[in-house]
Amino acid sequence: MDLVAPVVVEPLRRRRCSECRQGPLERMIVEFNAPVCLDCADLGHLVFLRRGDTALTRRAREGSGLWAVVVRHNRRRTRYERQGLLVEEAALVRAEAACLADAEARARRRARDAARRAARDAEVTAALEAEILRLFPGCPGERAERIAAHAAAKGSGRVGRTAAGRALDPGAVTAAVRAAVRHVDTDYDALLMAGVPRHQARARIAPAIETVLRSWRAG
Repeated sequence: MDLVAPVVVEPLRRRRCSECRQGPLERMIVEFNAPVCLDCADLGHLVFLRRGDTALTRRAREGSGLWAVVVRHNRRRTRYERQGLLVEEAALVRAEAACLADAEARARRRARDAARRAARDAEVTAALEAEILRLFPGCPGERAERIAAHAAAKGSGRVGRTAAGRALDPGAVTAAVRAAVRHVDTDYDALLMAGVPRHQARARIAPAIETVLRSWRAG
């Protein structure tokens, strides 16, 4: 048998119950074109659950023997819009407990996933640092560590996050080292701040970069 839920209206103007004459009514049903309060409609024991939490709404509705849809008329859009549900309080309590358990499980899963990602990122950074020192044995250890950490920073889009960087491609690793030398060991940044076009600035500092890289390669 198909279930037809009662429809409860939040009136836009002051209304009184046609049966008990109580009012103004916060919510009501309409019977024979007349307003009826929730107590007279035998819905007064239900509690309101505002729309927005899909999982909570679904669980509360499924666990409630009696429930109703709450709507309000939108004059601008000339239509009734759903505001939430009226459900049995015990069903809402059970639904909230189930959603809380789910939230805790999701939080634990997110924490485990974050730990695994952090471990993988640490492995990538360590491998990149080792490859930098292999290609450039004269590079100071702390510089290699900083270059690797910078290149492999999550979400940066830098060399260490690319497929070539993760595969420790020598060209990609060298590109990361060259970029670090460009910003730290030359006046490249100062040239940019002085208004020198990027390509011209790179051409000016290219010899200085190669000097540093040669010394690091030679060890």
